[in-house]
Amino acid sequence: MLSTLPRLIGHRGAKEGAPENTLASVREAARQGASWVELDVMLTRDGRPVIIHDDTLDRTTTGRGPVPLLDLEALRGLDAGSWFDPRFADERVPTLEEAVALVRDLGLGLNLEIKPYPGQDVATAEAALAVLRPLWPAGRPLLLSSFEVPALEVARDLWPEIPRGYLIWKEPADWAAIADRVGAATVNVNHEWQTPETVAAYRATGRPVLAYTVNDAARARTMFAWGVTGVFTDAPGRLAAELAGEPDSESEGKPGTESGAE
Repeated sequence: MLSTLPRLIGHRGAKEGAPENTLASVREAARQGASWVELDVMLTRDGRPVIIHDDTLDRTTTGRGPVPLLDLEALRGLDAGSWFDPRFADERVPTLEEAVALVRDLGLGLNLEIKPYPGQDVATAEAALAVLRPLWPAGRPLLLSSFEVPALEVARDLWPEIPRGYLIWKEPADWAAIADRVGAATVNVNHEWQTPETVAAYRATGRPVLAYTVNDAARARTMFAWGVTGVFTDAPGRLAAELAGEPDSESEGKPGTESGAE
């Protein structure tokens, strides 16, 4: 499945052009030409997997407080789009089922990040896989990733044939042993902390390296020159167009100014 890893993966859909982790953002990523999208999954109070990034509702919805304090029905009543632009006022927090159906219909690959609320690592992974497994088309590219090792262990045990991505913010000393233990197929790293040496160390384990979140063409070129296979970006269309142009020699190799945790 990882033989088709693209150079650019739409981060939370295409969050520069539409409200992140919504169906509109997935459609926008496809419109911009992305072949893969990355989405985040978390649980509601009644155990339903939904597509949202933050532990709290405040930033990307009209709700307040932790996500797992609301049942799905109450969560679905929130506006998840007008914070970005009034024209997205009808957007709601999607269920995992809705997101998978759209990704499938658009012919996209998916990196689903298991992003549990603290203390819900195992429950979130189990619930997400229970929903995803019967819906995902055989042979369609899929990568399951997480910062949380217990979530990756659940994915390893329940759906071993699906590749797993070990997400790293700042690598622990035993990162390679962890990657081996969870059977990671990729190492997904924060681009801000990378050097040619760190990328080489990741690649030396035989794993492709994916870097998040890169919105600057010069930084993306640097990542690729160091051996990174692909980058997560908020603007897959814009970045693809900029990468198709001539390199910016003045900024080549300088750290990008736009980044963010997966």
